[in-house]
Amino acid sequence: MVAGLGLSALNARSAEANFDEQLGVYLKALIANVATSGEEQQGGAPAVIDPQFELAFSGWYWQITRLDLPRPEIHTSHSLFATQLPSLGDDDPHQDHKGVRSGYVTGPGDKPLRMIQREIDDGDEGRFLVQVAANADVIETQIERFEYALAATFLILAVALLGSTALAVRFGLRPLRVLREGVAAIRRGEAERISGDFPQDVAPLAGEVNLLLDANRAVVQRARTQVGNLAHALKTPLSVIVNEADANSPTLSDKVREQADVMRRQVSFYLDRARAAARAGAAGAATEIKPVIEQLVRTFEKVYRERAVAFVVEIPDGLRFRGESQDLTDLVGNLLDNAGKWARERVVIRAVSEPPPSDAGRAFFVATIDDDGPGLGEEERQEALQRGRRLDESRPGSGLGLSIVVDVAAAYGGSLKLEESPLGGLRATLRLPRL
Repeated sequence: MVAGLGLSALNARSAEANFDEQLGVYLKALIANVATSGEEQQGGAPAVIDPQFELAFSGWYWQITRLDLPRPEIHTSHSLFATQLPSLGDDDPHQDHKGVRSGYVTGPGDKPLRMIQREIDDGDEGRFLVQVAANADVIETQIERFEYALAATFLILAVALLGSTALAVRFGLRPLRVLREGVAAIRRGEAERISGDFPQDVAPLAGEVNLLLDANRAVVQRARTQVGNLAHALKTPLSVIVNEADANSPTLSDKVREQADVMRRQVSFYLDRARAAARAGAAGAATEIKPVIEQLVRTFEKVYRERAVAFVVEIPDGLRFRGESQDLTDLVGNLLDNAGKWARERVVIRAVSEPPPSDAGRAFFVATIDDDGPGLGEEERQEALQRGRRLDESRPGSGLGLSIVVDVAAAYGGSLKLEESPLGGLRATLRLPRL
């Protein structure tokens, strides 16, 4: 609509300019007759410039008025038929650089006219006002024809745009409808994953939805596993209590207290695992790595101040862990605690980003914790991972064993590996997802 209004206004100006140009030809002819014909200077009529000015009320008129006489002398075309043209006012008409004024006036029969006029000074021969006018209906007809054609063209264009937009929405958004149907099928239990071929812009969304579904299933599966492990772990203490009760043992109260303590530790242990596994499956969490590590280092520097163990942090700014801050604290804190226990003088922690994957998979970073302690052999490293919760937990630390670190790292899709350190002690390599 804005374009149509703009084009219509430009066409109206163009039509007026073309019409004025046509009138200007007759105006120049009249001015030439006035300037060169002695008869005109004597008050006679100029030569015929066009037959349409000879027909009464034809809509084409001219008028010459001598202004330097006490009583203005007026000569008109035969088409005016004893009528006269009004003069353009000084405030409303347009005037170009040649002194030609243009505008609209009301002519014979109260019809609108488009008029141009120019005042010329012929020196001693007099001063004249030369006017040429024509029916403005010609301009209106041209403008109306253009507007009808413009409206028809824009109407066709609007229909075409609406049709093309409807097709684009119908076929361009079809992958999103397929994706919605896939999610609905999963909700109804008819499918487990979103399948199908999607365009390049939608395929990552489908992949992320599948990853989210996998993460949720993993959380549920880990919760079931921990519940099963807890139930299995409680069977032995309960069996001991039942056997003692059946045997009417005099030490029953002591046994109940002992086995209750065992069950309490088992419940706490598996609840910690379940909480860590649940946090690992949470979506949208992100943690700045360097501030968390620096806070842990400040804590452990105080813990091992008497042994003068130095903690060195080499982590770039801006590196972020794709997970909960508490999990990162537990994971790295447990490894730093172990390194601080066995280090002689120094513990070095570094973190670097892995190159981004070529596919739509996760990006990872690798954190290494090196100490200059006695280290562990190959078999001892494997054994430490298998029975990490038997490590000494009496000293200050995260309260989680290495097996918990392995489980939580695996919940995030990462891993923990123990190797020989370049410092001579043990190196713990922790691989976790990043943003």
